Amino acid sequence: MTDKKHYHVGDLSNQQPSITQYQPSKFAKAKHPEPYRFEVNLSAEAGTKQKKTGVVSVNIPGFSPVRLYCDEQPPVGDDTAPPPLAFFAAGIGFCLMTHLTDILTARKIQVDSLKLEQRIVFRTNLGHMREHGYMTDGGCDVVETHVIIDSPESEEKIKDLLDEAENGCMAHYALRNPIPWSTRLIYNGNEVISRQGA
Repeated sequence: MTDKKHYHVGDLSNQQPSITQYQPSKFAKAKHPEPYRFEVNLSAEAGTKQKKTGVVSVNIPGFSPVRLYCDEQPPVGDDTAPPPLAFFAAGIGFCLMTHLTDILTARKIQVDSLKLEQRIVFRTNLGHMREHGYMTDGGCDVVETHVIIDSPESEEKIKDLLDEAENGCMAHYALRNPIPWSTRLIYNGNEVISRQGA
């Protein structure tokens, strides 16, 4: 036996997400000047304690489905995988970096070094207020992003690069703008909650 800690983030999946409550869309190429529309689908399942697994897939051809693992720290979890907010935060930062690198490549902007540092401040009463009779409540106070670029290009060109990347980043758009959302609860096969907003 070994005491080595098993930690897992994810691996390729040979199956797409198992979706039962809606019909995933097929990707369709856009015609100028319409934008491309694509979707990311996730099916997730709870395991023991705080362990969760999910299969996530982007419907653009060429993207492989991925099985991700998620957990929390002791004592509620076993720290076998990243927590959900780590995936959320990484997704925001990596999405912006994708747009930065795509644009600098397309525009032939010379960048010697590109780094991103990000702080997101969350709040919750999960760990200390329920025992006093309060309902669980949480929120997000700030998303702070620091883009660090070394480049021989002009300051104006690098500022334009960030402006275009932020405007093109879908994750940053979702952070900055009210977007339509909906939540449904299917309890024993019957819809018992359906709510939405924007």
